[in-house]
Amino acid sequence: MLRRSAKEVLTKSPNDVVILSSVRSPIARAFKGGFRDSYPEELLMPVMQAAVQRANIHPGQVNDAMIGNVLSELGFAKTGRMALNAAGFPNSTTFHTMNRQCSSSLQALTHISHAILAGQIDVGLAGGAESMTRNYSSRGVPVDVSPLLKESPVKAARDCLMPMLQTSENVALRYNVSRKDQDDYSVESQLRASTAQKSGAFSDEIVPIEARRVNGETQAETWETVKLDEGVRHGVTFEKLSSLKPVLENGFSTAGNSSQISDGASAAILARRSWADAHGLKPIARFAGTQVAGCEPDEMGIAPVFAIQNLYQYLGIEKKDVDVFELNEAFASQTIHCVRELGLDMAKVNPNGGAIALGHPIGATGTRQVATLLSQLKNQGKEMGIVSMCASTGMGVASLFIRE
Repeated sequence: MLRRSAKEVLTKSPNDVVILSSVRSPIARAFKGGFRDSYPEELLMPVMQAAVQRANIHPGQVNDAMIGNVLSELGFAKTGRMALNAAGFPNSTTFHTMNRQCSSSLQALTHISHAILAGQIDVGLAGGAESMTRNYSSRGVPVDVSPLLKESPVKAARDCLMPMLQTSENVALRYNVSRKDQDDYSVESQLRASTAQKSGAFSDEIVPIEARRVNGETQAETWETVKLDEGVRHGVTFEKLSSLKPVLENGFSTAGNSSQISDGASAAILARRSWADAHGLKPIARFAGTQVAGCEPDEMGIAPVFAIQNLYQYLGIEKKDVDVFELNEAFASQTIHCVRELGLDMAKVNPNGGAIALGHPIGATGTRQVATLLSQLKNQGKEMGIVSMCASTGMGVASLFIRE
């Protein structure tokens, strides 16, 4: 593995991958929220359009687009391309999708960055879209798996089908994360998100979405604007969260200390620095690198620990160099363990709340976190941030971004 030094990471180069814009939709509650009647492509289209507009480029300048998606039919390959064309991108802008579970859109951003670094393209769009309302009925578990795998003597192979909720309980038991710890953390996530929403901290990153409404009786369609994240619970208390029953008998994970099932989309425009300079464009940040790490599938939530440690080593940086950590809160149990194991300052972790409060539209979450991170770095006047998350089957992904 090629490793760099902190000085190299901070030194600007004409070949840098820079970010020209990073935006997201509001995050809506699945099944009964503002996007319940919308299709994922309807959420993605205005986000892609806004990403191009805020980058001050035109759609035809985007060479390639890659969108993360986990649950949609055919992996979003056909409907995603349809959305790209319908949003005003020419046929010359190519399209493909990525599925690395919860890290799909962050991996899409990484792949587009690598294409730029390799000289394959100059400008790319990376993002994600997910309607868990429409596509979550199977809960992400394959309906038909080879008996050779389901009955494999290799435990890790069998454990890849373990429900995510059970992996949360495993982490809590193995690493001594109590129910009180989890509820305390979740209250803090909600309070931070509430403060951020009330203060307008999300306004720069959110693109309002015109959402479809279907009358259940007449099937008549109307359209309403969704502007805010719907999962934020203002005034939540420990007493309220601690009264919720765990989903699994004798477990710890509840609807209040786990990520919310959500709908949403996100996108970013990336370019080679020399191209941006030649077109008179001012980047908002640059991509420094990504690392991926694996762990046992039955405790998949701990993988960000290894991914972030790998990222430190790969880029020659230390914990003290990082101003903000955006950790996806799949479950409070695994987030708490990662924070403890990495020795992070909680003031630097998810300053505006995480997926417990905001929601987790799985294919869109990675670049949603990037948009939130870059907005937070700007608001704080800080420079360096990490986005990281766990992913089903035992993986962690971590990427470093530097504000310009």
